[in-house]
Amino acid sequence: MSISTALLVIDVQESFRHSPYWSENDLAAYLVQQQALIDGCVALRIPVVQVFHVEDSGHFSLASGQVRALEDLAIKPTVTFHKRYHSALAGTPLAPWLTGRGIRRLIVSGIRTEQCCETTTRHASDSGFAVDFVSEATLTFAMTHARSGRTYGPAQIRERTELVLEGRFARILTVAQALES
Repeated sequence: MSISTALLVIDVQESFRHSPYWSENDLAAYLVQQQALIDGCVALRIPVVQVFHVEDSGHFSLASGQVRALEDLAIKPTVTFHKRYHSALAGTPLAPWLTGRGIRRLIVSGIRTEQCCETTTRHASDSGFAVDFVSEATLTFAMTHARSGRTYGPAQIRERTELVLEGRFARILTVAQALES
């Protein structure tokens, strides 16, 4: 594993527990994979970058006290950034922090698969980073299409995200594969 790699743990925060779409259906399995990825990266001396989404009000505001790691996750990040956009690279000092350390490969994990994780992956790829998307270490929730009324489950959303990212913006890897690369 090259020192030029960093793990991004995006929006794994208590704020989501207060969202109307929150579901614990896939939470336990996700947490096992996310923790294994964090622990593996720490063992390999890969920097762990924690990114939190913040807003001016509500449960994503710093004042809410909910902008903190999910209680079930053991994480001691190398550095923490706050973001206001879907991409962890938009409007944050993350990119200069990475490039200043010679980091050219990112391992992406976190919450929500198709939103902040996917958007960060696309932005990072377009910015010249090599990206490994570890979908089993991402979490999302069911969504209902506004026009058709069809509901898509988390597994369907994850599969669609893998489809559009693979070979274009990222490699899709398991936790084990990401730690071996």
